[in-house]
Amino acid sequence: MKHGLLRSGGAVLALLAMLGSAAAAPCLRGFNLAGAEFGKLPGALDKDYTYPAPATIDTFVATGASVIRLPVRWERLQPALGEPLSETELAALDATVDAVTAAGLTVVIDVHNYGYYAEKQIGSADVPIESFAQFWARLASHYAGRDGVVFSLMNEPYDIAAPDWLKITNAAIAAIRVIGADNLILVSGTAYAGAHSWSKSLATGNNAAVMAGVVDPANRYAYDFHQYLDADFSGRNAECSGAEAAIEGIRSVTGWLKAHGKHGFLGEFAASKDAACVAKMKELVAAVDNAPDQWIGWTYWAGGAWWPADYIFTAQPDGDGDRPQVAALKPVLGHDNGSSCTVPAKGPTP
Repeated sequence: MKHGLLRSGGAVLALLAMLGSAAAAPCLRGFNLAGAEFGKLPGALDKDYTYPAPATIDTFVATGASVIRLPVRWERLQPALGEPLSETELAALDATVDAVTAAGLTVVIDVHNYGYYAEKQIGSADVPIESFAQFWARLASHYAGRDGVVFSLMNEPYDIAAPDWLKITNAAIAAIRVIGADNLILVSGTAYAGAHSWSKSLATGNNAAVMAGVVDPANRYAYDFHQYLDADFSGRNAECSGAEAAIEGIRSVTGWLKAHGKHGFLGEFAASKDAACVAKMKELVAAVDNAPDQWIGWTYWAGGAWWPADYIFTAQPDGDGDRPQVAALKPVLGHDNGSSCTVPAKGPTP
């Protein structure tokens, strides 16, 4: 996208300012399918990283899931800032998007970069805000208006000030809307997008206070939260001693969403196979599912055929069938169980 497009997009944004409404729709409940974000950069496809094979997708379609969150790497999709997207990488992404949506599921394209490009932070001289906005304009143009495709702007930005992250977020949203894409957008706060810390004053700022300033001319977005159960909420440990605080964090965020008339999505959570941790995970999920006017759904971390068998959170079935975590989630997966959430809907065509 040319520099002038972002500067001269006011007329287009004005046309898009006819706000979308919220409407009852099937809840988005499912799984992350990891693999495309794996490995060294740039890496070789199916050697250093992989997209989900059809059999892997079929496995999770069979659970009753209604959504797949698909982590990808910005550097692979756009090897040079400001340049066109890689046709080869986009074709690999397209194949997965096509397979997921053909099965009747929604796919969340999750740019899994933690606020960085090639180890340089977004907003720095090396990766200016406009470069991130231009990337999203290109990717959004490819999937503009396509049913069942959701844009997740950035996974877990962690060490950037919340006011700076808000500017970056709003620039990306504006770029997406200027090119005419009305897809649902997921936006995160900084500090790893943790629900437990959403309303806390951290070194990076207070997400609840700052990120309320998100501006979307189409009003079709939700906040992406992540919440693990271990003591430091990092998702690196099998124990779940932080579960009560995690559940309270979800309840606190629910109150914030309700007070501000916003929507949330729990993009990552997990539990080890320990029975007590699985039980706490079910409580966490219930806290989300019991507030369908505020939460549009969730995705468990994570499936993917390249996980080692002993990965503590793997959702891949083994020789005995479903993992305990998947078995616990199956009764509430939303593909065909009639559950509905209040989801930001497309507005009228300008």
